[in-house]
Amino acid sequence: MIPLEKVDAVARALRSAFGVAEYEDVDPLTAGLSSALVFRIAVKGRPYLLRVIARQDAMGDPTRQFTCMQSAADAGLAPKVLYTSIEDRISLTDFVGAKPFPRQEALVRLPATLKSLHALPLFPAGPDYLDFVDRSVERFRAAKILPESETAEVFDLYAKVAAIYPRHDQDTASCHNDLKPENILFDGDRVWLVDWEAGFQNDRYADLSIAANFLVTDDAEEETYLHSYFGEAGGSFRMARFYLMRQVMHMSYAAVFLLIGSAGKRVEVEQPVPDFREFHDAIWAGELSLAANEPKVQYGRVHLKQALQNMRSARFEEALRIVGEGRSQEDLRH
Repeated sequence: MIPLEKVDAVARALRSAFGVAEYEDVDPLTAGLSSALVFRIAVKGRPYLLRVIARQDAMGDPTRQFTCMQSAADAGLAPKVLYTSIEDRISLTDFVGAKPFPRQEALVRLPATLKSLHALPLFPAGPDYLDFVDRSVERFRAAKILPESETAEVFDLYAKVAAIYPRHDQDTASCHNDLKPENILFDGDRVWLVDWEAGFQNDRYADLSIAANFLVTDDAEEETYLHSYFGEAGGSFRMARFYLMRQVMHMSYAAVFLLIGSAGKRVEVEQPVPDFREFHDAIWAGELSLAANEPKVQYGRVHLKQALQNMRSARFEEALRIVGEGRSQEDLRH
């Protein structure tokens, strides 16, 4: 179950953390889409989480991941870290027994958690997020996975966001960047964030927008959500910037999931696109997994449809105007 080449490394971790060389039980945890190998292990009658980093690219950097995880754990936002080894690419942490997290409760509590996360000393730098999204969208466009009739308008509208949204902003924060339900654990009392593979300093609106896909269903909830984060009314500029970042997220998820789910092959579009709210509610409730390719394709199309719908709206044009004017004023000050 644990890869043979990692057996000695796991034994070292157990000796360091618990003074024993063997665990009593082990179960793989396969929920979610993480590239890491994740196990629930039992030692001295208690459960713990063993994580083995599998990626070898920049996003698999154990130094960055462990730095982010330890900082969050020290702040009480992530489970206690018992052991890490950069050389072995292994970590041991406390195990959180997750309970259902009602969406209405999460709508208020998660923004407060993110506010605490974003207030931490800056995480290590990662890729420029908007540049990454642009590259993903261009790869998606070049692959011609969907007919041009389905994508031409949305690509043109996204180009407006890419031209207006603040780039290389100095107001970055320590971000998680992968706030899917599997990485947001509720133990009945506290909210915990796990899986720091994508942790790095980033635009705070990225975290806010990712989580909003699952939590925010209308304008009133958006106001509640942003008020919980900022401690005051969002205001026109913050709400406009948040709205534009949500479109960036829709395009990012559409591009990435359609590319992966289709394996670069043409997608048949005869089937109707699932409802955005129903799809995300099912993921939040743990009723829908994105592990297989077909749900990935559906998820990408869900986000693409939502992006097009949003970017056709009067609010989109107003958000472009507000953020564009705000950015121009900031440029004048410098």
